[in-house]
Amino acid sequence: MRTSDVDILIVPGWSSSGPDHWQSRWERSLTTARRVEQDDWYNPDCERWIGRIAAAIARATRPPVLVAHSLGCAAVLHTARKLPRGLVAGAFLVAPADVDNATLWPVTQGFTFDAAQGGFAPLPLETLTFPALVVASSDDPYCSLARARTLAAAWSAGFVDAGNCGHINVASGHGPWPEGLLRFGSFLKGLG
Repeated sequence: MRTSDVDILIVPGWSSSGPDHWQSRWERSLTTARRVEQDDWYNPDCERWIGRIAAAIARATRPPVLVAHSLGCAAVLHTARKLPRGLVAGAFLVAPADVDNATLWPVTQGFTFDAAQGGFAPLPLETLTFPALVVASSDDPYCSLARARTLAAAWSAGFVDAGNCGHINVASGHGPWPEGLLRFGSFLKGLG
């Protein structure tokens, strides 16, 4: 598959993805990409996030491919449990947030995150019904590499160790993230 063959649904995480974030750049440059907007990026409610993702999938006119970052990965996993098989073409899951250990996360823009209160914990560990690829960093403060590898195995997803890339966001120097775009292109080719 190529980008023109799919609806690319950008699923940001907690605090969203600012204008320089690779997700926002992809949204602007890939003609079939659109962001799944949420009501509140700083006080997320899992059920509401699931509803928005499911609605975006339902509106897709081509096979939907989810491109999630951080807490967006957790939201995608919770959504996947409620979707019929065959509805999603694939998921590109970048820097998954380990919501089960959110008390270890750094303060983000003055906010702390309570995964239990928002309904994101525990993180689903069921096998996904669609192809997925997890891209994780060895020094991500939101999820250890070992945990990301364990999660990918539980989800039956492919796994890529991206090296020392922090949270794979603007703060870690990944605004454009051309390597990620190349990897995403390879992932799409593998979908058919």
